[in-house]
Amino acid sequence: MPAMESPERPAAKTPGRLSQALLRLLMTRATVVASAPLAERFRLVTLESATFEGTAWIPGQKLQIAMGSAFVARTYTPIDWDAAAGRTRILGYAHGDGPGSAWLLGLKPGDACDLFGPRGSLDVNRTAGPLAVFGDETSIGLAHALIHRDRTPALACHFEVGDIEGCRRVTAKLGLDDAVLFERRDDEAHLDAMKATLPALAETGATFVLTGRAQTIQQLRQALIRQAFPAARILAKAYWAPGKKGMD
Repeated sequence: MPAMESPERPAAKTPGRLSQALLRLLMTRATVVASAPLAERFRLVTLESATFEGTAWIPGQKLQIAMGSAFVARTYTPIDWDAAAGRTRILGYAHGDGPGSAWLLGLKPGDACDLFGPRGSLDVNRTAGPLAVFGDETSIGLAHALIHRDRTPALACHFEVGDIEGCRRVTAKLGLDDAVLFERRDDEAHLDAMKATLPALAETGATFVLTGRAQTIQQLRQALIRQAFPAARILAKAYWAPGKKGMD
């Protein structure tokens, strides 16, 4: 769940004494083991920490990573978790030129970061039957985590994206070869195509997991409600919205 950035946002400042104290008190120190580019502005980041060892993790949970200050953090969804090795991986997507994007694109092995979590975000454990995940570039990591957990029902993935070819490379790398990609349009016409897929998925008994851009989530949710789809089978989490800073 990489947070989306506004281009005008300044870079994170050097942490002051209070921020440093909070980092030591509340957060875990992790080391970057690898940061691999999968496509333009996508990075697959491996983090290692002794505190990860033996830590229970549920797909859909989140990590909050400090951007040099306890008061400036960005939220990411681990795509997997290796408690034995004390490692986890996140798929980061850099949008704009804010502190989160600068941090992600500048990562190199050996870098340290402070983080909080894993903690609750989206809980799909109470659902039954197949899942239909709708989102965007920031939702691909969540989809990987869900499809690779111990779950037999099928998972359908539908993403609105700006770069079809680049995102296709990312989804293929993460084993999401069947993901349906919709090219984002300024007039939002692609949302009609996304909505057109809802009735057939609803008939399968799927639970819908809506993440990513707040406005898209709202439109998809409203379309499902107009079809008298049960609200209990709609899980939603907005990762970003234009003009909003560091949504959790």
